[in-house]
Amino acid sequence: MNLCAARPAFEPHPLLRPPHLMTLVSRFWPRRSLLKGIPTEPRLFTVVPDTQLLGHCHWQPDCQSHRTVILIHGLEGSSESHYMQGTACKAWRAGCNVVRLNQRNCGGSEPLTPTLYHSGLSGDLAAVVTELQTKDDLRSIWVVGYSMGGNLALKMAGEARASLPALGGVIAVCPNIDPGACVAALEQPSNWLYQRHFLKKLKARLRRKAQLFPGRFDASPLSRISTLREFDNTYTAPDGGYASAEDYYDRSAARHVLLDIRVPTIILVAQDDPFIPYRMFEDEATKTNRWIRLWAPKHGGHCGFIQRPRQNEDCYWAENRLVEALAVGKETL
Repeated sequence: MNLCAARPAFEPHPLLRPPHLMTLVSRFWPRRSLLKGIPTEPRLFTVVPDTQLLGHCHWQPDCQSHRTVILIHGLEGSSESHYMQGTACKAWRAGCNVVRLNQRNCGGSEPLTPTLYHSGLSGDLAAVVTELQTKDDLRSIWVVGYSMGGNLALKMAGEARASLPALGGVIAVCPNIDPGACVAALEQPSNWLYQRHFLKKLKARLRRKAQLFPGRFDASPLSRISTLREFDNTYTAPDGGYASAEDYYDRSAARHVLLDIRVPTIILVAQDDPFIPYRMFEDEATKTNRWIRLWAPKHGGHCGFIQRPRQNEDCYWAENRLVEALAVGKETL
């Protein structure tokens, strides 16, 4: 794939240039029913013996002859998140098979695993790619991850090397390749709204898990937890086998394996993202690994990229550029 091909520059909507506004408005911008008329098939993927992931598949006729795109969402998102549906709709109409994949517990799938989910579970993605490769005979599989999902996708690609022959490439949108730096950014006063939002949803999920799996999770400390770091130190890290929140953040970071990526990779990040510090992408891996292309508009917020009105395009610049990349024919790979 020609990752250096010319693409329209991102021109932010004139009313949405500030990063917080771009981030928040993109979440609530009205969208029509995106997947109406597109065939959808639910599917469970077994990733470890006691855990399944819920996916929603949109197959092309003769699916083996088409590229497949696995979409993976961010923290407290799901297969129903607007960016998942928007990208799925456009990728399917461009001729791709699409799998909208929920991370563990997301999209109403809490009963399918006794565990929590976290930024280090790249093995789950690898298991899904392997199943599609072996059971479905799919030969060109791309993974597109948003935020936390982007870290998972990059981590999987760096760890896989030649073990996933069907993995065609990765696209990561605003990936948290250094979770510790991202949590530190969320702890800044200017980002209190995002931390409160994530923490509220994580606490509610933990309470549901405690009811579903009695004795596994003690929900009593939740009332005393006021930051994501405290939540991760109390629940995420021990459940995932980490010694502490800091150990979890370090060991789950995709930044450690970026130099090992050997498939075409696009990292798309806004330089003004409120809680994905751009400095983490100014390192040796993104500069020297010839498999990685960094797209870094000055504006865009966190997974926002609402553009100035353009002829024949909707306002979702990132979705449109990613689908253009995915739609490139096999002969250019």
